[in-house]
Amino acid sequence: MSQPGSFYITTPIFYVNDVPHIGHAYTEVAADVLARWHRQAGDDTWLLTGTDEHGQKIERTAAANGVSPKEWADKLVAEAWLPVLDTLDVANDDFIRTTDERHETAVEKFLQQLYDEGHIYEGVYEGYYCVGCEEYKQLDDLDQPEDGEFAGQYLCKIHSRPVEILKEKNYFFRMSDFGQALLDLYEQQPDFVQPDSVRNEIIQFVKQGLEDLSISRSSFDWGVKVPWDPTHVVYVWFDALLNYATAVGWGADTEQFRRRWPAYHLVGKDIARFHAVIWPAMLMAAGLPVPRGVFGHGWLLVGGEKMSKSKLTGIAPAQITDVFGSDAFRYYFLSAITFGQDGSFSWEDLSARYQAELANGFGNLASRVIAMIEKYRGGVVPDAPRDAAITDLEKSVTDAAHASIGTFAIHEAIASIGTLVDALNGYVTEQAPWVLAKDEAQAGRLDEVLATLAHGVGTLAVLYSPVMPQATAKLWAALGESGALIDQRVDRAWDRPGRGTVSALDPLFPRVEVEPAGS
Repeated sequence: MSQPGSFYITTPIFYVNDVPHIGHAYTEVAADVLARWHRQAGDDTWLLTGTDEHGQKIERTAAANGVSPKEWADKLVAEAWLPVLDTLDVANDDFIRTTDERHETAVEKFLQQLYDEGHIYEGVYEGYYCVGCEEYKQLDDLDQPEDGEFAGQYLCKIHSRPVEILKEKNYFFRMSDFGQALLDLYEQQPDFVQPDSVRNEIIQFVKQGLEDLSISRSSFDWGVKVPWDPTHVVYVWFDALLNYATAVGWGADTEQFRRRWPAYHLVGKDIARFHAVIWPAMLMAAGLPVPRGVFGHGWLLVGGEKMSKSKLTGIAPAQITDVFGSDAFRYYFLSAITFGQDGSFSWEDLSARYQAELANGFGNLASRVIAMIEKYRGGVVPDAPRDAAITDLEKSVTDAAHASIGTFAIHEAIASIGTLVDALNGYVTEQAPWVLAKDEAQAGRLDEVLATLAHGVGTLAVLYSPVMPQATAKLWAALGESGALIDQRVDRAWDRPGRGTVSALDPLFPRVEVEPAGS
C-alpha cells in the first residue's frame, strides 16, 4: 500500500442539510495545517474533504425547501461548502461528493463484494432512530426528560430532539464477526485511535459486544441503490465512510489507491465510533488495510454548548475572517485549544490573542527587523556570522514543532514556534540595534545582530507558513530570501542561507478597530 513518506489525511464529509459553521471550519483548518506541514516536509501528501449528500435528513431538508435532494445538494455545495474552503485558505487536493458517479459506482461494487462473500444478510430491525445523526440509538445514547416540551420522550443526547421508532426489513452487515479483530487492532496499534479519552471509550464500546449493523433502508429512496435489491438504499454512513477509499481510486484506479491508502482520519469525537469501529470492520471484511489512524478532536463550545445550527449557536466562519482575516482564524483556533480536547470560543479571547500574539508579537517583530535592516544597512541583510544561541534555538524549535505535528499536537507545535517569537523579541531589546548603530566601532556587531534577526524571522515565516499562509508569504517576499516559501523544508526551517535584500512590509496583522459581528 502507500509508501513511507506518504501522508493521506481526510476530514469528515459534511452533511449538506445546512451551511458550515466554525465547528466544521475547525476540522477543515486542522487537516489543512497538517497537510501543508507534511507537504513542506517532503511527504507525498493528499488532503481530501467533501460533502455527504444522501440519507433521510437531506431528503427531508430538501423537501422542506421545495426542491429535489440533488438540487438542494448542488446549491449548498456551490454556495456554501466550496466557498468556505476559500474563506479559510484550505488547500485540499480533492473534494468528493457522495453523489459523484465515481463514488456511487464504487459503493455498489464494494457492497456487492461483501454480499457475495457472505458478510451481508437480510433481517428485520426495530429501534430508536435519530434522523439528525442518521443513526440507530441505544437507550444509553438517549435522554428522557421528566418535564418540558419533550417530557417522557426519548431524545438524542447530541441533538436534543425526539428519536423515531423504526421497524423495517433491512440488510445487515455481520459486524459482530469483527469484535475481537478490532480489539486486537487497538492493542497492537495503541495510537490507532487518539486521543486516549476517545480510544478508551471506543475500546469499552467494543468490549461490550458488537451487534450486526443495519446497512439499508426501504422507507425512502434518496441514496445509493442496493445492487441486488433496488427497493433498498444503502445506509448513509455505510455509503459515506467509503468516500475515503473511493476518492483515491478504490474500485477504479488500483495504482492511485495503492499510492494513497491507508489514510489518517480527522473527525469530531462524536463520530469517532463510526470511523474507529464500523469503518475498519468494513475494510477487514473486504480484505483491505485499515486506516493508519483516527483522531477524534474535541468540540467547539459556545456558551458551554457544542456548536450547532439547530441550537442557534452556529457562527459562520466569515463572521470572524471578515474582521480578523483567515490567518488569525487559523492561528487562534489551533493555538488556543488543546487539540483533542473541547475548547470554548469567545470574541474577547480571540481579540486579545490577536493583539498580543499576532499584532504585537509576531507581526511587530517582523516589521521592526525589516525596518532596521532598511535603516541601518540600506535593506541588505548583512553577510555576517549569526549568534549561536539563536541559531541553536531555531533548530530546537523546528525539531520540537515537527515532532508535535507528527503526533497531531498542533497546539504544541504552534506553542513551540511562539517561543522563538518571544526569544527574538527579547533579543531585540537586549541587543538594542539602535544603540549599536550610533557607535561606528560596533558596526560588526550590528551586522551580526541584524543577520541573526533576519534569519530568525525567516525561520518563523517557514514554520508558521502551514498555519498562516497569507501573512508568511508577505513576510517571505519582504525578506527577499531565495526560492518560494512553499518550497522551503519546514522540518529544516533553520537550515537556509537567510540572506537577501528586504523590501517594505505593511503590517501583517493590522489593528482591528471594529467590533466583530455577533459580539
